[in-house]
Formats: sequence, C-alpha cells, structure tokens
Amino acid sequence: MAELDIPRDRLSGPLRRGSVKKNVAAIHISGKLTLLQRKLSNVLLLNAYDELVTRASHSIDARTLCLMVGYNSNDMDTLREALRSLVETVAEWDMLDDRGRQEWGVSSMLAHARLRGGVCDYAYSPALAEKLHDPKVFALINLNIQKRFTSGHGLALYENCYRFTRTGSTGWWPLEIFRRLMGVDGSSYYESFKHLNAKIIKPAVAEVNRTSNIVVTPEFEKRGRSITGIRFLIRENPQLAMFDIDDDEGVRSSQVYRQLVDRGVGDRLARQWIAEHGAEYVAEKLAYVAGRRGVTAPVRYLSAAIAGDYKAPEAEAPAAPSPAAQAAARERAEAGAAERRRAEAREAEKAARAARFRAVEAVAGRRNPTQRDADRRLFLGRLDGELEREDFRRFGWSSALNARAIFAFWEELVPEIFEGLPA
Repeated sequence: MAELDIPRDRLSGPLRRGSVKKNVAAIHISGKLTLLQRKLSNVLLLNAYDELVTRASHSIDARTLCLMVGYNSNDMDTLREALRSLVETVAEWDMLDDRGRQEWGVSSMLAHARLRGGVCDYAYSPALAEKLHDPKVFALINLNIQKRFTSGHGLALYENCYRFTRTGSTGWWPLEIFRRLMGVDGSSYYESFKHLNAKIIKPAVAEVNRTSNIVVTPEFEKRGRSITGIRFLIRENPQLAMFDIDDDEGVRSSQVYRQLVDRGVGDRLARQWIAEHGAEYVAEKLAYVAGRRGVTAPVRYLSAAIAGDYKAPEAEAPAAPSPAAQAAARERAEAGAAERRRAEAREAEKAARAARFRAVEAVAGRRNPTQRDADRRLFLGRLDGELEREDFRRFGWSSALNARAIFAFWEELVPEIFEGLPA
C-alpha cells in the first residue's frame, strides 16, 4: 500500500533498498524478539549489510531509524529500550558449515549500541556478523511489508516462510523447533498444542495472509492422537498488486527503466541506477548516448556516462525560431509545468496520507485491547459497503480504501490526532 511506503527520497546509501538479505541462521535465532525489536533488527542489518565483515561498528541517524521502524521519531525512550533488549537478547544458531560439519554458536544480537548527538552507533560480534552476511542462504525481507505487521509472531512466521516461496512449502518442522522460531519455547502454556494453535498459529497465519505478499496454509503431522510436526504450504498473494507494496515494481513500470532494459541493461543494474541517481538524470544520459555515433558497447558507455556525468558539447547558437515554433514551445513548457505541479500535488497528498496513517497507527497501538476491539466494531458499523468492510477486516487501520473514513473517525475520537500534520 503506497500510503505506508518508506519515503526513499529521505534515505541514502543502503537504506534506499527495499529489502534486506537475512541469513537463515539469523531468522532462526531471532524468535524471541518482540515486534519492535524484530523490525529494528532488520533495519539495522540493512544499514550495515554492505560492511558487516569489514567494519567493526556502524551508525545510522536515530530519527531515520525510528522512521523506518514506523514509530514516533521523538520517542527516544522506546528506541533506547528496544536497543537495550537487542543487546540483552541471546542469539543461537545450529547449522552446517561449508564442509558439512555441524556448527553451533551463541552471541548477543548486538555487541553494543549507543545514542549520541542524534546518531545511533552499534556493532555485531564478529561471529554473528559472519553469519548475518553469509550470502549462500537468505530470505529477502521487504521493509515496506514488515511495517504492516502488528504482531511479532506474524512477522516471525513471515520471515521463516518467505524464503520457501519458490519451493512452495517449508518442509516439516518438529513442534519444538516451531515453538523456538516463534519465540515461545520454554513456556509451559504453549506446550499444549491447543493453546499453541489458538494463540500463535491461527493469528500469525491470518496476519501473514492479509498483510504480506504470500499466503500460507498450515498442515499438521500426527503421531497417534498427538500433533508432532507442522509445515506451511506457500503461494504468492494475488492481492499484492492492488497495494503496490514492493517499491521495485513501481520502478519497473517507469519509462526510464523500460528504456534501460531495451538497451540491454540488466534488471538489477537498471533499478540501482534509478535509485542512486534519479530517473531524470538517467534519462539525460540515455539521451546523450543515443546521440553519439559509433558506440560499439552502449551499456558500458552508458555506465561511464552516468558515473562521469557526460554532457553534450554546447552547440552553436541556432537561428531564432519562428513565432509559431515559439508558441508551440511555450505550450509545451506550460503543459510540462502543469504536469510537474500535478505530480508534486500527488506526492504531497501521498505524504500527507502516509503521515496520517502513521498517526492513526500510533494512537491505536497505545489503546488497551478492550478499547481496540470497541474501536474496530464501532468503525465497521459505520461502513455501508461490504467491499469497504472486507478491506477493513483485511488491512485494519491501514485500509487505503477507507482512508477518508478512518481519518474522520479518529479525528472525531481524538481531535488533536492530526495537529501539526499537513492537510
């Protein structure tokens, strides 16, 4: 959903990517993290990934970190507590190494974290950094999708299932392994499959299916009357295209991207150039290369033009255009200016909607469970159409279809909720 997308224009470096490589070991050892800690660990990993094994420590602007995790950027107390919990959380992995030998290891999720001057400095232990950076087996965790999750168990299930999308199934997990992945191992309450199914499996499956780009279906393995194992069948979510969750798909639909691909530029490089330099700059270099004669390696030459900011030499002053040509040029300029104004207005409206959705999410999240249930029932009762009600059931307060109604409802309930936000 576009309204919840992370604003890429406010980010730089590795944070402009839409997803983070997450090693299988990292996914399996982070089950005990809360929702906020899990989101935070993914953003910190994204920020540090390129230099995980070459630098001892990493840094990120604290307010940017809050923005990407999806909570109030002024709430430094919450950020401090989440960082403290990551330092205190023990990470354990048990896997095969490159030679097929069993390898067990343990480390804190973060070796240290520090907030100073509006910047968050943090570090991983060398052993854990090596595991997190291992490119052999990883899942792609989409940060815009992760922002939509409201429970740690739902996000944990998504992370552990998404990497199996191509095979269509997770394979069988013994229940004790599944409890560890969900972070509920050691709880006598969840030793009962009845409780595990009602409180963990069913809610997590429901959230993954309504929130993410995959649909999961649990299957159970029995021994006699007892459930001993679980696996999840996985398929892509056909509703994903309606909400434009993946930023890359928006890039792929652009004219500049299509021109790059038509000229032989690979998908990844095309998206990288557009992300790093902007579509307008890349289009300018495409036009420059197209106007050069005798180019035998256009992709290589285009790469050099982008890196070196090649510009066409200034031509001799042309003859004065005719009045008709001048009028046509003015019309084109006016039309272009009008289109830019419309685009700026759309972007401003999109940013305002996103800010309001974040405000609603923050206020709704602070209410107790009884209040949250009452809020949802009251709002559902105000919706006339079944399409609107079904969209709200699936996406809750993030429902784009009900945006105006949601904003009006919360402004009535909490009059100051949108104070200071753009209209």
